[in-house]
Amino acid sequence: MSEITEKKRIFSGVQPSGKLTLGNYLGAIRNFETLQDAYECLYCVVDLHAITVRQNPAELRRQTLEVLAQYLACGLDPQKSTLFIQSHVPAHAELAWILNCYTMFGELSRMTQFKDKSAKHADNVNAGLFDYPVLMASDILLYQTDLVPVGSDQLQHIELTRNVAQRFNGVYSDTFTMPEPYIAKTGARIMSLQDPMRKMSKSDENANSFILLMDKPEDIMRKFKRAITDSEGTIRRGEGKEGISNLIAIYGLATGRTAEEVEAEFAGQGYAAFKPAVGEAVVELLRPIREKTEDLLKNKDYLEQVYTEGAQRASYMARKTLDKVYRKVGFIKR
Repeated sequence: MSEITEKKRIFSGVQPSGKLTLGNYLGAIRNFETLQDAYECLYCVVDLHAITVRQNPAELRRQTLEVLAQYLACGLDPQKSTLFIQSHVPAHAELAWILNCYTMFGELSRMTQFKDKSAKHADNVNAGLFDYPVLMASDILLYQTDLVPVGSDQLQHIELTRNVAQRFNGVYSDTFTMPEPYIAKTGARIMSLQDPMRKMSKSDENANSFILLMDKPEDIMRKFKRAITDSEGTIRRGEGKEGISNLIAIYGLATGRTAEEVEAEFAGQGYAAFKPAVGEAVVELLRPIREKTEDLLKNKDYLEQVYTEGAQRASYMARKTLDKVYRKVGFIKR
């Protein structure tokens, strides 16, 4: 009789900005549909993290649903993956307090993103902004997560999470699974259309630097036509050609071609032909996602069913870890 192998568990949290980018999709979200067949996956809209910076309450509610709808439109199946909203599972905040007591002040002081966000929000450098890596550690450790899909800019958070888990396990015996980063082999880093030395980001002040999943076709075409390239005019990768290299990568990921195939396809052609071709490929790639998202947002009852059932499943898993932690630190069973 063959041995049944238990699936490894993946956890991923996304901020409810409602503005997922082409970089988010090609770098991570597109892989999620495949991952849910090979792994036990939990996808969480992290609204507790969002309030470290000031939010408009009505906008936060709308954007939380938008992200959930976009995830579903990108192929996540609530029968295969657990999709939920962070604040609907109180164990995230409960475990975060415990982990605070096993996280050193110096560790948090060294977090690069805290320094960056403090500079951007100098009028609101609150304790949550300083402490949110501990909540992130709680998000991950609560589900005995094996793998966390991250970009290279998030590796510091995984390292902190592992340090905290190791410290707790060292005091109380094995309690938490040690998570590993999961970095996709392709499309992991899509760059800004206006500054190809920087990663594409929705927080960029220049709206022409990023493509949103919900952008209209005419806006996508306009942004690609304005994309920064170089003066050479040939469709090839190379030193000093970061802009065109980024467009080659995007076109290749959108059409299923390798970079070599893209270069061969557009050999002898200039940027005036290539930029619109990239735009059209991305328009067609994102069209079904945008249309399905719009349909889902009209069906609030279905979205409520998805996040309610997801929170119930997540709460069951989270409670098992939290009960174990409470017992080990010496709390009386409630």
